[in-house]
Amino acid sequence: MRRFADLFETLDTTTSTRAKIDAMVDYFRVADPADAAWAVYILIGRRLKRSVGPALLHSWLIEEAGLPGWLVEETYGSIGDLAETVALLVTPDPPHSCSSPTPELRLRDWFHERILRLPSLNSEEKRHLIVGWWRVLPYRECFLVNKLLTGSLRVGVARILVTRALAELFDQPRTSVERALIGAWDPSPEFWEAMMRDESSTAPTHPYPFFLASPLEESVGALGSRTDWLAEWKWDGIRGQIVRRAGQCTLWSRGEEIITDRFPEIVAAAAALPDGTVLDGEVLAWQGERVLPFAQLQQRIGRRKLTQKILKEIPARFKAYDILEWNAEDWRTRPLLERRAQLQIVLGGLASNEIDISAELLQDSWEALAVLRESARTQGVEGLMLKALNSSYGSGRQRGAWWKWKIAPFVFDGVLLYASPGHGRRSNLYTDYTFGVWHGEVLVPVAKAYSGLTDEEIRTLDKWIRGHTREKFGNVRSVQPVHVFELAFEGIARSLRHKSGIALRFPRIKRWRTDKRAGEADTLGNLQAVLEQQQRNVL
Repeated sequence: MRRFADLFETLDTTTSTRAKIDAMVDYFRVADPADAAWAVYILIGRRLKRSVGPALLHSWLIEEAGLPGWLVEETYGSIGDLAETVALLVTPDPPHSCSSPTPELRLRDWFHERILRLPSLNSEEKRHLIVGWWRVLPYRECFLVNKLLTGSLRVGVARILVTRALAELFDQPRTSVERALIGAWDPSPEFWEAMMRDESSTAPTHPYPFFLASPLEESVGALGSRTDWLAEWKWDGIRGQIVRRAGQCTLWSRGEEIITDRFPEIVAAAAALPDGTVLDGEVLAWQGERVLPFAQLQQRIGRRKLTQKILKEIPARFKAYDILEWNAEDWRTRPLLERRAQLQIVLGGLASNEIDISAELLQDSWEALAVLRESARTQGVEGLMLKALNSSYGSGRQRGAWWKWKIAPFVFDGVLLYASPGHGRRSNLYTDYTFGVWHGEVLVPVAKAYSGLTDEEIRTLDKWIRGHTREKFGNVRSVQPVHVFELAFEGIARSLRHKSGIALRFPRIKRWRTDKRAGEADTLGNLQAVLEQQQRNVL
């Protein structure tokens, strides 16, 4: 655990890509296979089921800190992170100390001998063990253990850097490493050794890493000749892969979850595909001749049991973009032009409409495509996708070959109502915000956002929040409603779970409207009008 704590601190405190990769390579080169497997599991963002809730840890902290309850609460409110508060108030050593009165316990043993045993224990047994760990662990290890217990550990490294480090260590293509880490796998010595031999992705249900598009931020004309690019709609659904091998059909989401049982009509249609076929595409809610809003697709995902009624009301379709495997041969290195031609042949032989091709848009100039793009919302899509016809199918987000040319987002002006601390390096700053709009004389919360401000703006706002707090609710502060922000969002839906009656999709801060007063912010009626217009577009 101590060596992993060293690695975590390096990754969390440096902004150098090369330094992060070097630190991981150095760690993995000497790590025990079991420890290495668990380290990868944590670094790529996998989480175990929560072993103990933060409410229990909080109550145990008040009992163990030896301080007045109000002082513990004030400290927690100032720090904003429970694991860090525990580590500062309870551990015997100061921050960054590496000393420990107990022998070093391997990372693997922390999981197998301690953390994974907790779910079988009652509350008092858990308290006895966890508080015992607090009393002997140095600061950094105590912080990490509590983050792991609550399932809230965020590491300052992107998944792509982890795969780059492993590819460098193993002397393998990064695509091989990425594929090995997809889906469910056991962080075991056997998995680590299989990955070293490039043998960990041979299961018949195993998908390929998804290739992701980058946002087009320059003039579309800078891409060169229109004839060099495939254009298609940017569908608003769930990115997925159909894997048809060994007589099995498996449907994967981009989030690396098997969603086969959620979409039985797609899987039934995929049974007609030849063995050794893998398709990349989008799962959509589809009725008649058009796509349904994403909110309706979410109803399919959220149901524990799919009834005949829901299957009839919200049927699903798979719009295929690409063919990644054909006749059990990896086609990803072939040019898109060749892959699309084969995809048309394969799908042309299917009798079912539940799987069809995402049609090519044939406008012959960038100007004509730009005009078509403006009609995206009436088509129920997010804009256009542009893909180089000579491009291979990569992995992750690689700029240059695939672009998403989205329409401008919806925007509204909201008033800052609540703020809570961020995570990692920002755990001592208020960076997560709740915004409201006017409903009569009352401000109603409608969106939470945490991205879009500069570091300088965050520091300025943090200082203001601390000096203008109205009430505290744990680590959340209610602030004076005076600051207005312009927020962007991608879609809107009705919601019974929210007081406002609406839910916004992907809200984020666009700019701080220092030129506006709170009374000039938008109204709930404005947002409801957007919802009504969006629903009319679907009809």
